[in-house]
Amino acid sequence: MLSKSDLVKRLSEKTNSTQKEAEMHLNAFLEVVRDALHAGEEVKIVGFGAFSVQDTAAREGVNPRTREKIQIPAGKRVKFSAGKELQDAVEPAAPVDAKSAGKGGKK
Repeated sequence: MLSKSDLVKRLSEKTNSTQKEAEMHLNAFLEVVRDALHAGEEVKIVGFGAFSVQDTAAREGVNPRTREKIQIPAGKRVKFSAGKELQDAVEPAAPVDAKSAGKGGKK
């Protein structure tokens, strides 16, 4: 797991800056994203991904301790969708098999 302090250290190394400067920039970035999401804006970073807020509907749930049915109120949650470059870095696309790369129709 990469903690915030680990991230600050790596950022300072990548940018040849002090850890204090790197932490200041990381905190500013996080604050800008948080403020934008709070205002209902979507944050898109091309190649990396997009942060957005989604409304969740009220629903019935179960208390895991008592097995009692409970009402979970409607709310909001943050969604992150990875961009193509980030997704490819995590899981490169499989090579296309020449036989299955046809037009998809049956013969």
